[in-house]
Parts: sequence; C-alpha cells; structure tokens
Amino acid sequence: MKPVAIITGASSGIGEALAYEAAKNGYDVCLAARSADKLQLVQQRCESMGASCITVKADVSIESDCRQLIEETVKRFGGINLLINNAGISMRALFNDCDTEVIRKVMDTNFYGTVYCTKYALPHLLQSKGSVVGVSSIAGVKGLPGRTGYSASKFAMHGFLESLRIENLKTGLHVLVACPGYTASNIRNSALNNQGNSQAESPYNESKLMPAETVAEAIFKAIRQRKHYLYLTLQGKVTVFLSKFFSGLLDKLVYNTVAKEKDSPFK
Repeated sequence: MKPVAIITGASSGIGEALAYEAAKNGYDVCLAARSADKLQLVQQRCESMGASCITVKADVSIESDCRQLIEETVKRFGGINLLINNAGISMRALFNDCDTEVIRKVMDTNFYGTVYCTKYALPHLLQSKGSVVGVSSIAGVKGLPGRTGYSASKFAMHGFLESLRIENLKTGLHVLVACPGYTASNIRNSALNNQGNSQAESPYNESKLMPAETVAEAIFKAIRQRKHYLYLTLQGKVTVFLSKFFSGLLDKLVYNTVAKEKDSPFK
C-alpha cells in the first residue's frame, strides 16, 4: 500500500506545490482547503501523476471540519502517514491600529488549525510512525512589525510542535517545523488589513521570491531525512543566526526592511 498524506491549504501556493510533490514521492493524498473548485483542479493533476486523491472542503479554524477531514481520509485510505499543516492566513497592520478580531482570525487558522488537525490525526500517525509537519515562517523565529498576529500564531505553532516532538521522543513520531522565508504564494495578496479585509495586493514582487515548488521539494527532502527544523532562503537563515547572537541589530534591520515595503504600515 502507498503511504497517505493529508495537506491543508492545498488549493494554491505552497500547499498546491506540496500536493504535486507528494504525488511525485509516491503518496496517495487527501487535499483540504476552503475552495472546492480549486481543489478539483489540483486533484486532477495529482491523479494524472499516479496518485489516488480525494478532496475535502474544510476550514481548519473549525474543529469539526478538521475532525471530518481526518475521518474521511481514514475511511478512504485506511490510515495516515503524513500530515502537513500548511493552511494559513497573514495580516498586515500595526497593532495600535488593528482590530483584535484580526488577531483572533489569524490565530484560529494558523495555530488552532494545526492543533485541531494534529489532534485527530495523531492516533493514526502514531500507528504508522509517521510525520507531522507545520509549514511555519521565519516570522515564527523573529517577530515582524506589522504582522503581530501572524508572528504570534507561528511562534505558537513552533511551541506546540516542539512540545509534541518531545512528548513523542520514544513513539517514533516525526515532527518537522518548516520555515520557508518569503515565498511566491497567495498569502500576502489575501493578508488581512487592520479591519480584517483582504489587502488584495502583495507588497513584494512575487516573481523574485522563492518558488513554491522549491519549497515543496525541500520540505519532502526534510521529511525523508526526518529533520526537526528546516530554514529556507539566505535571508531566513541569516535571520535565525542573528536572532541568536545579535537580536538588537536584527530589530533595526527588520524595522528598516518593513519600512521600505510598498505601502508600509510605517508612515
């Protein structure tokens, strides 16, 4: 039997690229996202690559949706070998100007979505000695101005997954925290502004960022090697290093970088 992977947020960006990479690596896949129409297109390509594939329309911020996602996967395939918690949303506003509901929405998807899916998948992953992956961000290593809710959600994800890894040191469960750095995807276009509406336009030239396909390849390589952490892009790796040894300098560098963004929250 083929191994089975669940990928959340699989309708576009890194999630879509992960779906194709899973198919390439011999997995049968369950794809989850809020957009059923987009999922159908991803499913068709995965099937053309030889994977058996199902889709589940799910909002990971809703616990019952996450439970149903796991149940439908197990019903169809009999087990789970890999859960990739990729679904996520971002935000862009200074905390002083931001409605707290925006922070809650980001936490519900990025953090609680990971918690819910992992909770219901865990018994099956323990049985298969499989892998749990959290697609996080360098913003989970260094707080980013204008992204307080996003950084908080990723820091929370890191703490949750690290604790889960230590709890399961002797069970055979593999836990990976993957931090891609700036990647070409839809997450910045759909990032929430201070009122919780989509900002609609990325502040970056997406064509110059790391391709989602490169991220997906690196994540599956890290899964095969059963790594604990994955940091991508030179900027991301430098940020991790500076955060450990030169935090004050990094604060200034991060501030200046965000201040230079298109329509920066710093006026």
